[in-house]
Amino acid sequence: MPVKIVPSTPSAYQYPLLIKQLLHTPLATAPEQEISYQGRLRYTYREFNARLGQFANTLAALGVAPGQTVAMMDWDSHRYLECFFAVPMMGAILQTVNVRLSAEQILYTLNHAEAEVVLVNSEFLPLLASIAPRLTRVRSFVLIADGAPPAESPIEFAGEYEALLAAAGSRYDFPDFDENAQATVFYTTGTTGDPKGVYFSHRQLVLHTMSLAASLGTAPGQGRFHREDVYMPITPMFHVHAWGFPYLATMLGVRQVYPGKYMPETLLRLIREEKVTYSHCVPTIMQMLLTHPTSQGMEFTGWKVLIGGSALTPALALTAMKRGIDLCTGYGMSETCPVLTLANLNSGDMRQSAEDQALLRAKTGRPMMLVDLRVVDPDMAPLPPDGKSTGEVVVRTPWLTQGYLKATDASEGLWDGGYLHTQDIGYIDARGFLKITDRIKDVIKTAGEWTSSLALEDVVGKHEAVAEVAVIGLPDEKWGERPLALVVLKPEFVGQLSEHALRNHAARLIEETGTSRHGVLLQVQFVEALARTSVGKINKRAMREARLKS
Repeated sequence: MPVKIVPSTPSAYQYPLLIKQLLHTPLATAPEQEISYQGRLRYTYREFNARLGQFANTLAALGVAPGQTVAMMDWDSHRYLECFFAVPMMGAILQTVNVRLSAEQILYTLNHAEAEVVLVNSEFLPLLASIAPRLTRVRSFVLIADGAPPAESPIEFAGEYEALLAAAGSRYDFPDFDENAQATVFYTTGTTGDPKGVYFSHRQLVLHTMSLAASLGTAPGQGRFHREDVYMPITPMFHVHAWGFPYLATMLGVRQVYPGKYMPETLLRLIREEKVTYSHCVPTIMQMLLTHPTSQGMEFTGWKVLIGGSALTPALALTAMKRGIDLCTGYGMSETCPVLTLANLNSGDMRQSAEDQALLRAKTGRPMMLVDLRVVDPDMAPLPPDGKSTGEVVVRTPWLTQGYLKATDASEGLWDGGYLHTQDIGYIDARGFLKITDRIKDVIKTAGEWTSSLALEDVVGKHEAVAEVAVIGLPDEKWGERPLALVVLKPEFVGQLSEHALRNHAARLIEETGTSRHGVLLQVQFVEALARTSVGKINKRAMREARLKS
């Protein structure tokens, strides 16, 4: 289709959407704003910008060139934030390494991504030393000595991070280049096969940041993210760019707090002492913080938290709200950069009861700006937003990974029909709220009908004794599959409630609410903990396999 291209005079500047452009506003409007690490190291945005130049000069001295990959192995820190910016701003590619994977998986991802320089926190030296001889492309290691440097190491380092930066000049001319240049790569933590690499361009990360700013900044009040917030991530920076929020926080020039390794005492101390007002985390972390002894009697009013990674139950939402926490759900996945939807409430919603609000906050949310999200049938035909027509969630936005790294067949499957397939199933209601009802692989097929494991989890989780629950399907000769609820009890209820009593309680609720015709077949088993992936998501596949072997 012929279109008329906008003419450009030869002297006009063609403004590429590069990560470096996110720095203009904070350096102009908030240069003295603070970035801190664990409450013990603090510097300004002006100093942050100077350190980016020092870091880039350090990497250039190590031979890092555009298109090469620099891998980072660290906990959430100011150093990680510097990597988010300086590495891609040079035209190089940042690999955020999931340090919770096994040594063999980390070896695979470093080799697959063709990392040439690895920055490593001294805490991970034993792990790295075990795989270093088999790294195929790495030519330099940089030590991050977060405290006293190790006495000795079998790895030869180019230097220690802070010492290298101190010796480097702060002036670096970050160049312009094509905004479609790759900026980052990281690996999904699936439960089958090798991890799959997803990758994102400068243009995609900038547009994701702008959409987050517009979508969260225009919320009437609940869950709004603005320039006067104090931001602290509680989702690892190695996992989907910490959901993109470090880019957003930097662009807005807000005060940032980085906690290092996630220890409940440290997180709670920083929330209190640094007066943190905005975070994001998975439900497991929220549950851990609310039940930790240090948090008892602690004031959480003013703390806004975006929950994602796995389903937020209305029960957990209500518990958090009663503690003063303003929380809601966000939805996305590794392949989507990640945020697609947000469950921010409007002013009318905020006048509803706490119980009704909890139901809305636990929904998967409405699409962010620039997101084309729909629910489709097996023929890819869109289903109506009637609150009941259920199908697979597919999506288009400017910031979706364009494939899996070096995996052509898997990439085509991901994008079959021109939409990215999430493998989640759900429905959209008349207000545009998406509700994920399950993962395709986790739906339980009983007597030929689908039963949502998430719906059953919601019912079981309503009992006051339940801390956590995961429902899986196990083979059954009569029914095909029968649901089993694996339940972690709150400490004060251990030994006070039987599996049979909880099962009967859940069965009554299932019948009363009409949750599922076959949900009454639910069985209950108490466990000490639920199996999880390396990023804290509940691993139902591992739980199914363990029960099948027992």
